[in-house]
Amino acid sequence: MAQPKIVIYSGRFCGYCTAAERLLQSKNAEYETIKVDEDPEMFEHMMEITGRRTIPQIFIGDYHVGGFDDLSALNQSGKLDELLNP
Repeated sequence: MAQPKIVIYSGRFCGYCTAAERLLQSKNAEYETIKVDEDPEMFEHMMEITGRRTIPQIFIGDYHVGGFDDLSALNQSGKLDELLNP
């Protein structure tokens, strides 16, 4: 089965965004990055679908992971691999 689509709402100069990307790269996961600091409409969209103003906001398929701390916790628990390889 194919890996679910991963989307990271992120921004330039965001250390947590970079950390999230590095973690996903370490899993050989492909992802799309949406730079909300360059696109106010996408920032508004991100806030509507997440209820949050902070970046990164990460989606794996339809599942809203949250930010980097949430992604890291999923990785520590082993659940990130399950989400990436259903």
